[in-house]
Amino acid sequence: MRIVSQVEETPVDFIVPKSPSNEGVPMITDSTQLENLCRRLQDEEFIAIDTEFMRDHSYYPRLCLIQLAGQEEAAVIDPLANGGALDLAPLYELLRTPGIIKVFHAARQDIEIFFHDAGFIPTPIFDTQVAAMVCGFGEAVSYATLVRRFLGENLDKSSRLTDWSRRPLSPKQLAYALDDVIHLRHIYEALARELEELGRTSWIEEEMARLVAPQTYRLEPKDAWKRLRRRPRSRRAFGILIEVAAWRENLAQQRNVPRTRILKDDSLYEIIASAPKDRQQIGRLRAVPQGFAGSKFAPSLLDAVAAGEARAKEPGFSLPKNLSEAVPAALVQASAELLELLKLLLKFQCARHKVATKLVADTSALESFAVAKAGEEHAHPILSGWRKDVFGALALEAKKGNIAIGMEGDQLRVFESKDAPRLAQKGIPDA
Repeated sequence: MRIVSQVEETPVDFIVPKSPSNEGVPMITDSTQLENLCRRLQDEEFIAIDTEFMRDHSYYPRLCLIQLAGQEEAAVIDPLANGGALDLAPLYELLRTPGIIKVFHAARQDIEIFFHDAGFIPTPIFDTQVAAMVCGFGEAVSYATLVRRFLGENLDKSSRLTDWSRRPLSPKQLAYALDDVIHLRHIYEALARELEELGRTSWIEEEMARLVAPQTYRLEPKDAWKRLRRRPRSRRAFGILIEVAAWRENLAQQRNVPRTRILKDDSLYEIIASAPKDRQQIGRLRAVPQGFAGSKFAPSLLDAVAAGEARAKEPGFSLPKNLSEAVPAALVQASAELLELLKLLLKFQCARHKVATKLVADTSALESFAVAKAGEEHAHPILSGWRKDVFGALALEAKKGNIAIGMEGDQLRVFESKDAPRLAQKGIPDA
């Protein structure tokens, strides 16, 4: 990825000039205006982009507003203008242009909209939230925090809860929306400079490659069970879990309504546990809404329950490794103790390298690494790319029993497990 930095040779805490007044926000409401705007932006090295959407009453997000900015101009695009007749093709062409970096903050939901509405992912991209985490600004850094840090301004949040699908939008609401991309340009420049100074440009390239991978945005019903927190430990119940979760996801997609409009998670858990065979049994379940048993959706739910029981009887079906009932208690305890050690090591290493722990590994990643069999860890995400250098290599040494964490004076240190701090002999960094 080519990162463009136009920041002068000044510390990262510099304050950029305040944004000009947003009175008279440029509003794009017809296709000719949009085409002209996109033509003017074609020669930019980077553009800042943000979206406003609503998904309270739908499965897929409804795109309500698009904010776009180059170095010299910024505008708000209204995709709902004239009954949604605005032709967004020029914008999509601009977002596909390989020579222009598209700058987002917390890009995932914005990218999801373009992926599902138009079938493509803007590339190349730069996510300022991820970049800030790479640069040590903390976990899931907010846009407001970065604006305060780099511009010395406090955002007016009074329009944050706007219903962006309603028209007309007030000048204050439009100004609030446009500020997101005006400030974003300056934040991008500052973070690009910081990444170069830290030598972490390759880190952000790895993270952006993950973010633009199509599989990130494919909502496959067969994988819907992974969204549920409670996981049964019997083959039969787990088979039902997979099928019932897929049934709900399919129905939500077809009807374009939130999953919980079909059935809430608590209802699914009770269905999975009881495995109803007919409408009457569904009607006796306390967590299932009254009337559902008599609805047109009940037969397909019963089919899903039956399919789950059949799946569980298939010869190749098995529980995920971390749910297997055959795991010895001693191994479970050892993995739990290793997990606590890994959490401490992760916190220690991320503080040392000044990078957000959430970006390196979350709890589920640590759990899967802890229970992985010896010799099978090489494919684990924490042992690839920059994560291996920051944390993964040491985590593997910890799992093998080759290092320990302890105090030396008033400092936390990583030692060889044989008690002597001859860390350099094994290439283990002394923090």
